[in-house]
Amino acid sequence: MSEISYLETLHPSWGQSFVMDEILFESKTAHQHLVIFNNAQWGRVMALDGVIQTTERDEFIYHEMLTHVPMMAHPCPKRVLIVGGGDGGILREVLKHPEVEQVTQVEIDEAVVSMCRTYFPNHSQGAYDDPRLNLVIGDGVEFVNQTAQTFDVVISDSTDPVGPGEVLFTSRFYAGVQRCLAEGGIFVAQNGVSFLQGDELKTSAQRLGLTFAHRGFYSVAVPTYVGGIMTLAWASDAVDLTTVPPRAVELATRYYAPALHQACFALPRYIAEQL
Repeated sequence: MSEISYLETLHPSWGQSFVMDEILFESKTAHQHLVIFNNAQWGRVMALDGVIQTTERDEFIYHEMLTHVPMMAHPCPKRVLIVGGGDGGILREVLKHPEVEQVTQVEIDEAVVSMCRTYFPNHSQGAYDDPRLNLVIGDGVEFVNQTAQTFDVVISDSTDPVGPGEVLFTSRFYAGVQRCLAEGGIFVAQNGVSFLQGDELKTSAQRLGLTFAHRGFYSVAVPTYVGGIMTLAWASDAVDLTTVPPRAVELATRYYAPALHQACFALPRYIAEQL
């Protein structure tokens, strides 16, 4: 019996393939094609519209760095907004911070949250049952442009800028984030693998620069996001994250560390050339 493979199609002329030892769930949701399968190397894997989103084996690297860099740079992050992040990994990491009083999570696809609670319970580790969470099933762009709430940290954990995730890379989204950031607030977002997605990097830099007083990028290497280091975007009207040391708080992490926090803002020259 021949093995079944899942071919990632993020790039038109190159990709990666995963053996699907067992397909656990597959469905066309209201917004996208969702598949969850087992792989001997990576554990459970989730893909949306042909693009690998998360794996059990390496998810902690991405989730810790997207979360703890802004959370540790803010002096007291009490109110946090997560846009996307339906697998629950960002939520899990945010709730490790004892200062957090309320987390609002806006996820457009309820099926992603439901299926990840079922098939990726270690991503959220019970975080969806935390009383500090306000889960909103809805459009993130509309939320940030309409909410009367303000947030100390806003984290955009979106898919790449295609399909439902495309709007989370627009000037309208960034302007909405700016309006709902509290004084001293910090925004971060997934921004792709810059070696292969240079146009995405340049577009984000331009749009964030037109909206915020300070903006930049930091990096992390996530094995299943292939093609080099991933760039994570940051922006703020109050602080330059590259000059802010992390707070002296002990966290239970597997990747994030204070030394990595400060080092991640050092970027290779090819990224500077792209910008």
